[in-house]
Amino acid sequence: MIIVTGGTGFIGSNLVAGLEAHGCTDIVVCDTLGTEDKWRNIAKREIRDIVHPDRIFDYLESHTDQIEVIFHMGAISSTTEKDADLIVETNIVLSRRLWKWCGKNQKRFIYASSAATYGDGKAGFKDLDSPDHLKTLLPLNAYGWSKHAFDRRVSRVLRTRNEPIPTQWAGLKFFNVYGPNEYHKADQMSVICKLYPQVKAGAVAKLFKSYHAEYEDGGQLRDFVYVKDCVSVMLWLYDNPDKTGLYNIGTGKARSFKDLAEATFKAAGKEPRIHYIDMPESLKPKYQYYTQADIQNLRDEGYDKPFTTLEDGVTDFVQNYMAKEDPYL
Repeated sequence: MIIVTGGTGFIGSNLVAGLEAHGCTDIVVCDTLGTEDKWRNIAKREIRDIVHPDRIFDYLESHTDQIEVIFHMGAISSTTEKDADLIVETNIVLSRRLWKWCGKNQKRFIYASSAATYGDGKAGFKDLDSPDHLKTLLPLNAYGWSKHAFDRRVSRVLRTRNEPIPTQWAGLKFFNVYGPNEYHKADQMSVICKLYPQVKAGAVAKLFKSYHAEYEDGGQLRDFVYVKDCVSVMLWLYDNPDKTGLYNIGTGKARSFKDLAEATFKAAGKEPRIHYIDMPESLKPKYQYYTQADIQNLRDEGYDKPFTTLEDGVTDFVQNYMAKEDPYL
């Protein structure tokens, strides 16, 4: 049995689809659905059970012998969430409880960290798990801090060995992920998911102006990674239970927002029309101008599949999902 927390969310629902296609037949989703259309993210899947997060530990205890691995994708993932107590309870406390359960019961634990742990990037983007390296990172928001706090806790536990360790553990530092099933994320959707409706309607694409001398308007750089590549890495980890550690999940090649917008126009069969708008004052002090995953650790561990190019990923997302009457995976 495979448990996927956050299994109706963006990355989680793509993982559930990937596991199903991989031949896994005993998948349990732990998540809340709310009152909108989030249920559509898993409507096409064959799922054993759907468990509310409030009942997850009762479920784990009653199915301990059957459980093989927990993929912990559930989190408060909004970078603008202000309720730090809610973030702590969900992103740190729950993660610690699941880690301890997996350690006690000798199960595998693969969890979502985030590139937001790197803050402004001045300390670099190397996915080292040593306490000395991790303490040099300073996230820019409560979400990033919560993910970093859990990474640091894992690092300390691994070195003190003062509690049982899951038989496999992996923390995945996802960079700028985009792809199908992110439509419920509102303001937290990827830029391409926000741009396409504008492009489709014939409007100009709106991007932020740059306030950094080294970057032109639209020249701000991100490591945009297609969600299908994220799933591919997680399936590789599932197939290789000896692989443990923190891993950056990105392409290793930063691209500009202008590149992203132009790829969206091209995928939609339209000529690029881009307008640059003022950035909100509240965002300027926290804005990252450059992120790029260092994926050498992942490569050294043996993951050798190529990552989808920005142009190919955008084309697939636009033409095979967003442009369809049914955009869901």
